[in-house]
Amino acid sequence: MSNPIDKLKKLKGRSLKEIQTRGGQAVAAYTEKFGIKGKLLSDHELVKAIKSNAFAPSVTVTPEVIYEKFFANSTKTFFPSILNLDECTRLLGDQFRGDPAGHFVRKADKILEGRFDLLGFEDLDYGSPVDWHFEPVAEIRAPIKHWKEFDEANSRETGDKKIIWEINRHSHFFTLGVAYRLTGDERYARCFTDQLSGWLEQNPPGTGINWVSSLEIALRSISWIWAFHLFRDSAHFSPQLFHRALKFLYSQGAHIEQYLSTYYSPNTHLTGEALGLFYLGTQLSFLDRSDEWRAKSEKILLEELDRQVREDGVYFEQSTWYHRYTTDFYIHFLILQKLNGSRLRSNDHKYLVRKIRSLLDCQMHFTRPDGTTPLIGDDDGGSMLPLSSDSSNDFRGTLATGAVIFERGDYKWVAGEPKQQVLWLLGPKGLAVYDSLKSCEPDSESKAFEDSGFYVMRDGWSEDDNFLLVDAGEVGSLNGGHGHADTLSFELAVGGRTMLVDSGTYTYHKSREIRDLFRSSAAHNTLTIDEKSSSDFGSTFSWLTMADAEVSRWISADRFDFLEASHNGYRHLEHTSADYSRSFLFLKNDYWIMRDFVKTAGEHDYQQNFHFDGFTNPLVIDDGNGNACVTESSGENIGLRLYTFGDNGSWQRKENWISTCYGQRTTAPFVRFVSTGIGPQEFLTFMIPAEAGFEAPQVIETEVAGGRAFVINYRNYQDLFVFADTGQIVRTELFNTDFEFMWARMSQGESLPDEFVMINGKHFTLNGREIVKSPKALEHASARRFGARLSVRSSRNVFSVSLPQTNSRTFILKSTPEI
Repeated sequence: MSNPIDKLKKLKGRSLKEIQTRGGQAVAAYTEKFGIKGKLLSDHELVKAIKSNAFAPSVTVTPEVIYEKFFANSTKTFFPSILNLDECTRLLGDQFRGDPAGHFVRKADKILEGRFDLLGFEDLDYGSPVDWHFEPVAEIRAPIKHWKEFDEANSRETGDKKIIWEINRHSHFFTLGVAYRLTGDERYARCFTDQLSGWLEQNPPGTGINWVSSLEIALRSISWIWAFHLFRDSAHFSPQLFHRALKFLYSQGAHIEQYLSTYYSPNTHLTGEALGLFYLGTQLSFLDRSDEWRAKSEKILLEELDRQVREDGVYFEQSTWYHRYTTDFYIHFLILQKLNGSRLRSNDHKYLVRKIRSLLDCQMHFTRPDGTTPLIGDDDGGSMLPLSSDSSNDFRGTLATGAVIFERGDYKWVAGEPKQQVLWLLGPKGLAVYDSLKSCEPDSESKAFEDSGFYVMRDGWSEDDNFLLVDAGEVGSLNGGHGHADTLSFELAVGGRTMLVDSGTYTYHKSREIRDLFRSSAAHNTLTIDEKSSSDFGSTFSWLTMADAEVSRWISADRFDFLEASHNGYRHLEHTSADYSRSFLFLKNDYWIMRDFVKTAGEHDYQQNFHFDGFTNPLVIDDGNGNACVTESSGENIGLRLYTFGDNGSWQRKENWISTCYGQRTTAPFVRFVSTGIGPQEFLTFMIPAEAGFEAPQVIETEVAGGRAFVINYRNYQDLFVFADTGQIVRTELFNTDFEFMWARMSQGESLPDEFVMINGKHFTLNGREIVKSPKALEHASARRFGARLSVRSSRNVFSVSLPQTNSRTFILKSTPEI
């Protein structure tokens, strides 16, 4: 452990407040090591740490008296489920699909056998009795020394600290407690008390790996408080054991308060620590530090809302997993505030509610048609408490809880059936409110989160609708510690089936090579150049360079969505820099067209990366017209075809890793379109559903000067997509246009197209009739034909025109330069 003077030298250039905070923490840790402070309270000291007015003067404060005081207080201050545990366990068995009651009992039985399913790992063995300092994957036991002597970034002497810390959060005590309530089997209670007693013996205050992280201490404190209630009726959980644990809770509260992550990790570490203090301050209100803990936690949680939750509702580290963490933290805070008599000012309460709603709004829009949430950025696999048997990437329990709190039918629409989290946080009455709440579709389908750079494109809210999520934001705040090199990547669900996914996280500490592999650009649905990432790796939680993204155009209309964005991540290439942009045109209820453009003067290799979900089986085939494409048809009713067109190139199919939970990885299909080119490069990719009952879609490129044109045979239609270079008019037998992006649809047997979508242009004529002529470029226009009339809606006005007849029944292309 270094001398505190050495620590203080590192504070040069910091603010006075930061110097005072870090300096005070360094000195406190130094004095702890030499026994000046930080020891466990004696029985006498614990009595002195109780408020003088907590008990009548005539009462002798014994473990039994404190035990009864804790549970008497909690009838009004803790979550309502603990007042109705018998009813909660009955509802758990009757109200939910998937046998959650059996799930909790099976998990608890494994714990009795000494096997733990934690994070993405299964059957971890920590020894019998549990060795709370052991990391079973690396088979390393962390040394017993003062907590400040550990290097948190170094895993050589500890293995992966997350694997140690996850079991030491003691969230599995909740699982044991639910099983005990379901069955009445005292084996679960005995397991809990044996493990709690063993932990108290092995982890004296300030000693060992389990005192390093204030967040882990906070989450452990929360787990204990819940467990106390679940095991209250067991003879194994005695007032004497509660009394011992209470001393540790006092030490844990003091540790959190002293070593808050105000400057070390001011993200979910800080908010989680604050929530732990709020739990301790409200549930142990008879302790002398409780008011200070509550006041400090309230101040932190309100201040961090402004910094950690952007105005669009997205968590500032660009991670959907940590977004869910943050939402859960604040929902617990809001519920406990109400139960404990809110001390917040009216404006602060309104601000808290507004921000939580914005977090939930974002979570609602991020939910895929199958109910799961894309894992953008880091996923640490953990949770506050295992309140549900749902899969780890199913966040709808949080959304359902929000539906009850805020009476939001749209949240319920997306959350669907009743969720277990509602039962545990709001009790049987909360579940009844959820059942009676009228659900309604959200007001909007597609949604722009402009502050964070996330853009959601969808054509409905049913389980078989289409969904695309684009990340056009920064890598992330705080040096991008929990962000990935995923700028301009996307996720895709086709007809409700999740198809193209983010590769996930898998690990923080297993190895730098694997850590960087999962957060690389190639591990996402991106275009990479020369096999490089758009952001350069730094340490495990930082970057040497981070790509900056800029959105130039976002349009969301009834018929289509359009996004155009760029990033500067390839301006630092070894030989010549490259400017890169990506555009998406989503034709709702149909398909997607993606354009990638690279402006460069040198020769480079290009890789279009597409990561398929592990339940798919894409194949590279010849479509019968001499075009190679990727087809995925393993679904019963819906599949996907990918066509990419560049100056040259070919498809490759490989296997790669994806991870849907920290510590777990599976092989999944990975396809790439690879090419080499000199100078500017353009790639057009068509992502088209392959539906049962229709012939497989086909895309054929046809020559046209001044741009590129493609005929798409889809369902019973023949569609045309044209990209016009600036300053060019693309001409066909039917129409002329200078719009940059133009799409048209022709039905079988028709002589005129049924509809048009146009982006960024001034001029459009159809069959000799001038439809659009504007002195300035229109952002967009769309048109729908009804017989001989064309109804047009542009970014400036709405009008209709009559059309002359034509005998043409196909698209014939030609092009001349604009004069």
